[in-house]
Amino acid sequence: MRLTNRPSRTPSWPPTEGVRFRVLGPVQAWRGGDPLPVGSPQQRALLVALLLRDGRTATVGELIDAIWGEDPPSQALAAVRTYAVRLRKILDPGVLVSDSGGYALRVAPDALDLGVARDLEGASDRARSAGDRLLARDLLTQALDLWVGAALDTVPGPYAESRRTQLEDWRLQLLETRLDLDLEVGAHAEAVSELTALTAAHPLRERLRELLMLALYRSGRQAEALAVYADTRRLLADELGVDPNPELSRLQQRILQADPGLLGDPPDPDPDAEGPARPVRPAMLPATVRDFTGRARLVQELSEHLTDGTGDAVCALAGIGGVGKTTLAVHVAHSVRPHFPDGQLYADLQDFGARRLDPRAVLGSFLRALGTPESELTASSTELSARFRAALDGRRILVVLDNALDAAQVRPLLPGTPGCATLVTGRARMVDLEGARLVDLEVMSPEEALQLFTRIVGTERVQSEREAALDTVVACGFLPLAIRIAASRLAARRTWTVSVLAAKLADERRRLDELRAGDLAVKATFELGYGQLEPAQARAFRLLGLADGPDISLAAAATVLDLPVADAEELLEALVDTSFLESAAPGRYRYHDLVRLYARACAERDEQPPTEPGLALSRLLDFYLATASRVYALERPGDRLVDHVARVEQEGLSFTDSHGALEWLYAEAGCLLDCALQSTSPGSLPRAVDLLWLVRDLSESGSHSARYAAVATALNEAADALGDARTAGRSALVLAEAEATLGRFDRAAEWADRVRPGTPPDLAVPSRTAQLRGRVAQNRNRLEEAEAHLSRAVEAFRNDGDRPGEAGALSDLSRVRLAARDVSAALSMTEQAIAVLDDAGRSVRGAGARYARGLALTAAGRYDEARDVFHEARGVFRIHRQLVWEGMTSFRLAETELAAGHPGESAAYAEEALGQLARSGGDWRRGTVLTLLGRALQALDQNDRARACWQEALAVFEARGAAEAEELRGLLDAAAASS
Repeated sequence: MRLTNRPSRTPSWPPTEGVRFRVLGPVQAWRGGDPLPVGSPQQRALLVALLLRDGRTATVGELIDAIWGEDPPSQALAAVRTYAVRLRKILDPGVLVSDSGGYALRVAPDALDLGVARDLEGASDRARSAGDRLLARDLLTQALDLWVGAALDTVPGPYAESRRTQLEDWRLQLLETRLDLDLEVGAHAEAVSELTALTAAHPLRERLRELLMLALYRSGRQAEALAVYADTRRLLADELGVDPNPELSRLQQRILQADPGLLGDPPDPDPDAEGPARPVRPAMLPATVRDFTGRARLVQELSEHLTDGTGDAVCALAGIGGVGKTTLAVHVAHSVRPHFPDGQLYADLQDFGARRLDPRAVLGSFLRALGTPESELTASSTELSARFRAALDGRRILVVLDNALDAAQVRPLLPGTPGCATLVTGRARMVDLEGARLVDLEVMSPEEALQLFTRIVGTERVQSEREAALDTVVACGFLPLAIRIAASRLAARRTWTVSVLAAKLADERRRLDELRAGDLAVKATFELGYGQLEPAQARAFRLLGLADGPDISLAAAATVLDLPVADAEELLEALVDTSFLESAAPGRYRYHDLVRLYARACAERDEQPPTEPGLALSRLLDFYLATASRVYALERPGDRLVDHVARVEQEGLSFTDSHGALEWLYAEAGCLLDCALQSTSPGSLPRAVDLLWLVRDLSESGSHSARYAAVATALNEAADALGDARTAGRSALVLAEAEATLGRFDRAAEWADRVRPGTPPDLAVPSRTAQLRGRVAQNRNRLEEAEAHLSRAVEAFRNDGDRPGEAGALSDLSRVRLAARDVSAALSMTEQAIAVLDDAGRSVRGAGARYARGLALTAAGRYDEARDVFHEARGVFRIHRQLVWEGMTSFRLAETELAAGHPGESAAYAEEALGQLARSGGDWRRGTVLTLLGRALQALDQNDRARACWQEALAVFEARGAAEAEELRGLLDAAAASS
């Protein structure tokens, strides 16, 4: 599928030059960027009648019929002429013309939004026919974006009414086509919400129902998809007395059957040819590997570049030791041999150990292979290089230079003559090798890795233990050399099972020692490259490998190395050039898993003094803690928690705004959590818990909730094992908050009960523990208990001078008062909370208070105000990446719309909430939204789909033993009784 040259979204209409007209919405006209007065409704009707004739002339009689129909006024003819005069005055000369007793508008197709929409539709059709569905979808989206309301809005007359109906039907056709394309490109989950709203607005439009069924099915919601069909069949029978169309019926049958289809060179030279004696034809390539696997795209790419015939082609492969550079190069060289009939030259430039092979020795071997007498090989390197190029002149020869150290070693060995080609391999990226095609060789894909393992071990052994085989190739980091060694060991030991090998490789401290077979060893391959590093590079390599995490930023790496950022960057880029590090993104670096294990082994063996690894990791923890404190302070202005965490010497990063702070937080999420998990020594554990507390947005946003809770559990266990009561109390509170975020309120209550104030009291704990207990009690409908806890929380925050904390607890308390039906008190409390939080600075907490106020306004029947407040809160949650809270606000909007008597809008918001909560909202929230969605669908008379939603929600609540299950049983019983 072509992804390039994708057009941007349609610019704002109209463009800034010339006269332009809009009919896909209120009828308007512009000259340049300035609006033009288009007059009274009847004058706009005349303009529309002319615009929609595509330049054809309309007689005065036709215009009268278009504006007034069968009952025109007595002065209709004069009125038409007056309207025409007025329009001619405001338009450019020559736009409105008189012709044969009538009038015509002479405008370019792109001067009318309707013409632009038609062109975009045509372009979309062509893109779809060419197989570019993404482009087709983008073009249709641009066409639909041109509508800014009902076409020809408020324009009177029978002609406008007729064309308005046609244009609306066309818009729906475009929308159906675009939704069809959404499903083709895999955006089915996103389409469900839109289709739910559209089927509510157009209940008899079967194509929309068909698309909704397909979108639900592909989203794993088979029962709902079938329920849509049942609702449609009943509605069509009741309203029209007909059955669903054949396409809809066939789709139902395919869903019932779980139909998988729903988830949608020059010729070889003639050796017998007569002619002059041919020069010596060298054939120095090593044998290709018989079980070569994968790399098909790279083989094709390299082969095409080497044989394109445009000149002296050079390809340079770079990658870590063991990634298969030599194997790939030799395989490609053999595959392109017919294109180089005059021979193939090969040299391993590494020679023995890590010693650099002199280019002069390589040139000598190449010239001998080309038939040069020994007596002519005593010249200097420069002269030999010239003789080498002369010997290749007019010949087509492939040169393979394996394990090159750098570009300086390679340059004298390049043919430099048309028709020849060179393939170079090495750990270093030879960016200074002029004209070379640089290729970074990555590890194998999981499929390729498993295929290689299977070819060596045998299909029968692997098929019987596929999971263990996958574990094995994962432990090998998908590195071809490691896979080959592991598979060879297993193939030579018929009494071993794959599980035995996987278990041996599971121990990280022994893994590199296990990856040895005969003269092959992963560690030995790494040793060669490590021995070539300069001392400062070797130190950086060792220390950076100590940090857990998917990668490391430049700023964090500089802290680990205790160096200025510029000096650290120079070292890291040098390690990237040697393929020991990968540049994951600008300013971010990562290790291959096996290289990281080797780096740690080197740190344990070589680092002096022995305390330096521990100090490096401590510096990293302090850096993350200091920076997280600044992010927290920006996100929660005035919050005193930052005053209650450990003080550190590292300065950390500074941010000018919340956006930059959040970008850092979420980019570093994996590293932050891994650093906390890694920091369980007595001197580091308290700081690790503080770090976890400060990055609570990773949990509350829903983006890393489960991982966050797992790290909190591990830190709590470590604190208990060390007998550190204060840290154990803090970690228990952090874990309780994480469990509450996941909707696991019983477990949250259990962890909250383990929190102890400590001696001396930990001032950060009492207020936050009381607030958490109040929230949990309120969710469990224990209102008196919730009010008592939250009242204590308000007092504790006040005693600590934490006004935002006090306001947040007051906002929570308002929800308790609301549950007790004291709407007036809830409104008053939320008003106070918002005032305090806004005074500290607009923040996520302020959005939370608005969320609570929206609940109170809905209960008070003030639906318009509730909508405004919820939309404001949802916008803040979205900006601050609080996906769970964004989803819950969509859910509350659905509640508000249903209470206001708008079930279609309610269902659409509920579908949005399901999509937003799908990854990290937890089962309880999903069940709650499904319950409401069922109510909205029932109000829309989509009873079968409503029951499907309730049954799915019931399964969620029954699995949790939740009280909501009883309510759902009642809903289902009532629905069954009424059907």
